[in-house]
Amino acid sequence: MRDPSETPPPSPTAAFELVGLRKKFDELVAVDDIDLAVPTGSFYGLVGPNGPGKPTALSMAVGLLRPTAGTARVQGIDVWTDP
Repeated sequence: MRDPSETPPPSPTAAFELVGLRKKFDELVAVDDIDLAVPTGSFYGLVGPNGPGKPTALSMAVGLLRPTAGTARVQGIDVWTDP
């Protein structure tokens, strides 16, 4: 897990960005240190088997679920500090 003081500045080309996103429910780690930068004008999808935390990550990314650690940004704006 990264030190929160080491969160990099927003990417100038990313429309959507997750940096060190993490979510714990008691002892269960649902999302562990996700980094993702989606450039403006592109389209991404999250795919995978049941259970790896796709809905949890997206819920944190859009401001529905507060992350344990990390940052979610839309156009460089943090969805939790400046909703």
